[in-house]
Parts: sequence; structure tokens; C-alpha cells
Amino acid sequence: MAFPNQQWEDLRKQARQLENETDIKLVSFSKLGTSYSSQQGVKSDSDTAPLLSRSNSAHMFHTMSIELEQLLAKLTEVNDKMGDYLQSAGAGSSPALLHTMQRHRDILQDYSQEFNKTKANITANVEREDLLGSVRKDIESYKNQTGLNRRTDLYLKEHEHTRNSERMVDEQISIAIATRENLDKQKRTFHGISAKLNALANRFPGVNNLIQKTNLRKRRDSIIIGLVISVCLILMLLYALH
Repeated sequence: MAFPNQQWEDLRKQARQLENETDIKLVSFSKLGTSYSSQQGVKSDSDTAPLLSRSNSAHMFHTMSIELEQLLAKLTEVNDKMGDYLQSAGAGSSPALLHTMQRHRDILQDYSQEFNKTKANITANVEREDLLGSVRKDIESYKNQTGLNRRTDLYLKEHEHTRNSERMVDEQISIAIATRENLDKQKRTFHGISAKLNALANRFPGVNNLIQKTNLRKRRDSIIIGLVISVCLILMLLYALH
């Protein structure tokens, strides 16, 4: 069994070694937190690179957290053994040993606080980025859905406009057919009247000049009516197809 002084020195040596390892790990852990925060602020057009970087950082964060927790646990155990040694060896009255013991406990406390603070900051950054990423996804999804709905509305409006134009064309064609039938009916009526007037003119030659003037005026009126109807039909068709 080692002498008390040798046992104390062994415990101090273990404590210093664990403190050095913990200090190095904490520096790397702090740099990881800084780099992780910087990565969250970088915007990239690529969706693959950020995901890979975030995955690597998360893996390193998890691994280093476990390693630091194990180192702090070992350092705590060594500190407890040092305290037990002081009590069992009756060296608690030595100011130098008590100062050394308190110094190691202060270092352990500082390391534990730094580790918990850094871990909490990184966790908060991860949660914040996850929340912002979820919000961005919701916004993009809303924009895509809104754009799709807008295009659908435009297609429906265009389809409705086409249907209205087709109905208008059908109505104009129906009006044109009805007008043609009416003109044919009037034409037959005029032919009947002309036949009767010609018969009267043959019987009464003095009325022949009046009948000819009437026929000329009727022909002129028919031409004017036909032109007006044609122009109206053309204008309505152009408006419907516009």
C-alpha cells in the first residue's frame, strides 16, 4: 500500500491530468458552439450542404458532450477521493493541503459551469434554428400553395371566359338565322306585293312610273338593311372572339 504522501500525490497527478484533458475538450467544445452558431447564420442555395454540415455538427456535439461528462465525472470522483484522504489521514488541519483541495474543487466547478453554459447555448441555437427552419418551410409551402391556387383561378377564369364567348357566338348566330328568316319572309311578302302592283300597272299604265320608283326605293332599303346587319354581325363576332 502506498504511503499517505504518495497516495495524495497520485490523486493530485490524476486530478491535474483530468483537468488538462477537460480544459482541452472544453476549448474544442466552445469552438464547436461558435462554429455551429456561424453555420446557422449562413444561407445557401443548396439544400444538401447545410444538412450535411448540421448533421456533422450535431454528431460532434453529442460525442463531445458525452466525453466531457465522463471527464467531469472522473474528476469529481478524484476530488472526492482527495477529500476522503484528507479526512482519513487527519491532514485536514494542513492549510496547504486544504488550499490545494479547494483549488481543485474550484477548477471542477468552473469546468462544470462552462460545460453546462456552452451546452445550453448550443442546444438553444439548435432549437431556434429548428423553429426557424420549420417556419421557413411553412412559408414556402404557403407560397407554393398560393401560387398553385392563383394559377388554378386563372385557368378557371379563362375557361369561363371561353364558355361565355361561345354562348355569345351561339346567340349571335341564332339572331342572324332569325333575322335571315324574317328577311326571307319579308322578301316573299314584297314579291307578292310587287306581283299585284305589276298586275295593276299592266291594267293602269299611268301607275307604272310610281311602281318603278317604289321598287327602286324598296331595293335600296333592302341593300341598306343588309349592309347594316352584316356590319353588326361582324362587330359582334369580333367582340366575342376578343
